[in-house]
Amino acid sequence: MNRREAMKRALREGRSHFEFQPETRRLILSNSLNIAIGIALVIAVWWVVAEAMISTRGALFPTPPETFSALWEALTGSEVNGETIYFHTWSSLLRWGAGYAIALLIGVLAGIAFGTLSRVYDMGMVSVYVIQMIPGLAWVPIAMLIFGLGESATVFIILMTAMPPIIINTAGGIRQVPPVYTRVARMSGKDRAALFTGILIPAASLSIIDGMRIGLANGWRVLIAAEMVLGAMVGLGATIYDSRYSLDFVSAFICIIVICFIGLAIEKLFFAGLENVVRNRLGLDKEG
Repeated sequence: MNRREAMKRALREGRSHFEFQPETRRLILSNSLNIAIGIALVIAVWWVVAEAMISTRGALFPTPPETFSALWEALTGSEVNGETIYFHTWSSLLRWGAGYAIALLIGVLAGIAFGTLSRVYDMGMVSVYVIQMIPGLAWVPIAMLIFGLGESATVFIILMTAMPPIIINTAGGIRQVPPVYTRVARMSGKDRAALFTGILIPAASLSIIDGMRIGLANGWRVLIAAEMVLGAMVGLGATIYDSRYSLDFVSAFICIIVICFIGLAIEKLFFAGLENVVRNRLGLDKEG
């Protein structure tokens, strides 16, 4: 094989690496179909329950057509609870982002310390498990005593709810790294920084991602509840809370749909993509 033929073959192989294979296409179609069927089932159950509540109790229970029509109006500029749906969503995302970013920073650093230092792990993980056992809303009175009502209290509740699973999974992932990896790294002359960045963190990355995923879900759920309890003026949770006074339950259902959409998008797009990238970098297949 001459040089030109070798180059052509390399280009073909490189191209095929980035092209979707039939198995990949089938997997994407299968996942998309499963998501669509799941959403359709939820809407069907919602519709049946709504019609039953309306016919038997005369309740102001929003139906899917009514809610999606109002959602379209909100997406095209109509106000919901005095603001656009985009402003409410952005306000909630800012609160969640602040709390989750702090939880991620503290959680990963503390998890690394607990995972590499046995004495610290034995002493510190007990307190982490205790914190994890506390329900998210149980932090409300503590947050009010420390910060009063306001944004800081909400961020604190998100932090305390999202941080424990990140610490636990990070520490667990690092402790499960085979000791031979670190011995080989030290024998090859790697310093401590290279040991962490080149060996421990990559080997524990999937476990860290699992902790990030759990922490994110915890923080997102408690954010909505915290907005409802701590008197936020704007936000998805605040709109849901205010709807019980104005009887504007359609607006509450609009916010619920937005909450579900954001959570589903983060899970199926961001975390699923991140996990696939890490698996490919580690040379692992889909099944791990």
